[in-house]
Amino acid sequence: MPRSKKEVKDAVDAQRNADPITGESGAHPVGAGLGAAVGGAATGAVAGAVAGPIGAAVGAAVGGIAGGLAGKQIAEEVDPTVEAVYWETAYRDRPYYDEAVDYEEFAPAYRYGWESRLQYPERSWEEIEAEMRTNWNTRRDHSNLDWERARHASRDAWDRISDRSGTEMPRKPR
Repeated sequence: MPRSKKEVKDAVDAQRNADPITGESGAHPVGAGLGAAVGGAATGAVAGAVAGPIGAAVGAAVGGIAGGLAGKQIAEEVDPTVEAVYWETAYRDRPYYDEAVDYEEFAPAYRYGWESRLQYPERSWEEIEAEMRTNWNTRRDHSNLDWERARHASRDAWDRISDRSGTEMPRKPR
């Protein structure tokens, strides 16, 4: 079905993940938001211990800005388009590959794995897996995979991000 020039432009812009302020590719509002929350809370707590409630408020604001930048930097390590292309190719070489199951069934599980790794940079897979299992039904998109099948792809994507960023805690053997 033919698309208008505006529809094509909107689709390309959506894939670019443009920063709403600068227009540059690679905006990561989730990573920046998570970094701001974590950084702001940590900095505010330290400042509060040293300078009281006013110091805590100032520390939270300054920490939020610094944390937002740190979260954005971590999130920028992951380009969702690159990850999707990587896993579409790598899926065929994974031990859980099933020629009767298209990559599209596993795509939401891979995305869930890399997004969860970015969302929980200080937690290990062992700490987060039960929560991921519980939330799989709301994150599965169009996939018909149950968690037992999806978890392998999610873990692979989690590990790939961990290995690149060096943030993983020691892993237990699978």
